[in-house]
Amino acid sequence: MKLWMTPPAGLRPLLPAALAAAALAACGGSDSEGPINAKPGYLGPITETSYDGATDDLLTAGLGASGLAAAVPPPYADPLKPTAAELRRAAIHANYRAMLDMTAAGGYGLLYGPNVDAQGKPVAGEGKVAGTEYIAFADDGSGRKNVTLMVQVPASFNPQKPCMITATASGSRGVYGGISTGEWGLKRGCAVAYSDKGTGGAPHDLQNDTVPLMDGTRTTATAAGRRAAFNAGLTSAELAAFNTATPNRFAFKHAHSGQNSEKDWGTTTLQAVEFGYYVLNQRYGDTNAAGERLKTLTPANTIVIASSISNGGGAAIAAAEQDTRGLISGVAVSEPALELPANPGVTVRRGTAEVPVVGKTLVDFTTYANLFQACAALAPSVSASPYAAGFATGFASAALPIAPNRCAALRGAGLLTAGTTAGQAEEALQKLQAYGWEPESNDLHASLAAFEVAPAVAVTFANSLSRSSVKDHLCGYSYAATAANGAVEPLAPAALAGLFATGNGVPPTGGVQLVNNRGKLGPVRDFLSVSESGLPDWNTAGALCLRRLVTGTDTAARQLQAGVDETRRTGNLRGKPTVIVHGRADALLPVSHTSRPYAALNRKVEGPASKLSYVEVTNAQHFDSFIGLPAVLPGYDTRYVPLHVYLNRALDAVYEHLANGKALPASQVVRTVPRGGVPGSAPAITAGNVPPLASTPAPGNAIAVTAGAIAIPD
Repeated sequence: MKLWMTPPAGLRPLLPAALAAAALAACGGSDSEGPINAKPGYLGPITETSYDGATDDLLTAGLGASGLAAAVPPPYADPLKPTAAELRRAAIHANYRAMLDMTAAGGYGLLYGPNVDAQGKPVAGEGKVAGTEYIAFADDGSGRKNVTLMVQVPASFNPQKPCMITATASGSRGVYGGISTGEWGLKRGCAVAYSDKGTGGAPHDLQNDTVPLMDGTRTTATAAGRRAAFNAGLTSAELAAFNTATPNRFAFKHAHSGQNSEKDWGTTTLQAVEFGYYVLNQRYGDTNAAGERLKTLTPANTIVIASSISNGGGAAIAAAEQDTRGLISGVAVSEPALELPANPGVTVRRGTAEVPVVGKTLVDFTTYANLFQACAALAPSVSASPYAAGFATGFASAALPIAPNRCAALRGAGLLTAGTTAGQAEEALQKLQAYGWEPESNDLHASLAAFEVAPAVAVTFANSLSRSSVKDHLCGYSYAATAANGAVEPLAPAALAGLFATGNGVPPTGGVQLVNNRGKLGPVRDFLSVSESGLPDWNTAGALCLRRLVTGTDTAARQLQAGVDETRRTGNLRGKPTVIVHGRADALLPVSHTSRPYAALNRKVEGPASKLSYVEVTNAQHFDSFIGLPAVLPGYDTRYVPLHVYLNRALDAVYEHLANGKALPASQVVRTVPRGGVPGSAPAITAGNVPPLASTPAPGNAIAVTAGAIAIPD
């Protein structure tokens, strides 16, 4: 490993005539003239590490395909002080597995994985990728942003055929959160540009005032200074008062940076691309008479595809919209989070019916889900869905009737009218469907409620969008480790030491739970907290408070709403060839609030210049990793196919279009075939379960996108 204090030397590549001509034109007409390859001013010191592809590598951190498939990575030599290399290895293991179904029956090693080559064929070997990794903070000089950017350059990178993809972290993860997307680029010899977009899994431990550094190791806030990946920014007096009142709490960067990082996700993704160009030109660029590197690899001769999934996919879309310099050639994303204008003026039709509620923002529909999902999970009509029985046992027992109490509390608040729990649950389920969830999402509500997905996302985004400080305890929530009875307790030191690797940045995660500070019996884990009525009702008061931030008119609500307005997309992709894939059953980011209306908005804004294709995949949902948990979530395996297959195909399609002029596939519904069988032991997936994208879809599968309208076949 070395720290870039001065530009390293490198060899001038032999460029083919066409590329050389383009490079020379970009550089002023000769290989000794033109723009100097200057390091972007927002970049701090750059750490450079080379990996041999045997003992360690870019894609698997030396674990290989079989090591990634293992349930746990190799242990740390000292669990209390893991090294940066150990944390990197564990982070790649955790983040790769968090995105994908890692079972052979589900497709790992057959349809995707390190041992599946660029043509989609399984090959012998572990799939390790030799190359060099460059990491640096992007900052504004304050030391408060410190967005982690990373560029991976595989040893197979060919400067005569240069390419790069982005793999911005999904959700609230750290910089390795996009590693499963980066795999596509590494296998093809493309550089990969990553950004943690101002999020990350490692928190500020407020009780002990320790913070994470860029490499995941921890130190005191004082020792870290401006090198901290995140510091909650409290004064000494504020920190002391906070710890006295609410001990053993944590602040997380996405929730508590006070910067509304989502408004900058496009910018930081573009910065990752700029970092990529800088690195590539330092390695492969021409030199002038003074030996200085020139900007030889440029947008004129390099293919750059903005990609990723979920929020990372949304960041790629944002970057493409903001790209006024042509840094990005095309876009290929999966299940993107997309914040539409307040009044997008678009319609979505499925079959013969218009979808009545579309284009809501993530914090809007998630706070709505947070109210109703736990109750809806008890609906008799979905009692056979994955984890429905487990949910009823854990959250609706006579000893702990949390979900039935939530149903009753919603009725007490005038949000439901039925007189029985079963009736209230069916009513809650219908409310979700009426608010934009597809009927295919119904089977997912029980498992998402059990995993506390909606409250976790709602609390994080509400804090971030409203620029709330950790000391504000927005709507009474905080983050802490808890005992079996829900009481706040210190987090195990080894768990904290590894959170850079194991944390997803949006508690519950890595032993840190969501806490209700306002429970009648005192601070306690959120779903175990007791309301003012004396009943555990999954903190209905907190859920209502979060919802009022979206719908209300008071100061707190206006603050959040102003933050939301900073994140809204325009629909203008500037004519970039784009493929968006999305699972029809997605219950976290429903298609009618995200990809469907965005496609209609894009056509409304760009008109005939639009090059966006929208692909909707049946029997696919947001969490491929859940399919790979047959013992925990039986029924995911029989019902759902991996959407990751279609992200890879979208990347293939955009690359072929840019490199070889092949037409993009038309907008379409891809009708996959579920594996079926017995829940928990579905037969192994085959290529027949995941049919390819059609160049020209059959009439019954063709999606019609016109200016401001999209029509999806049933």
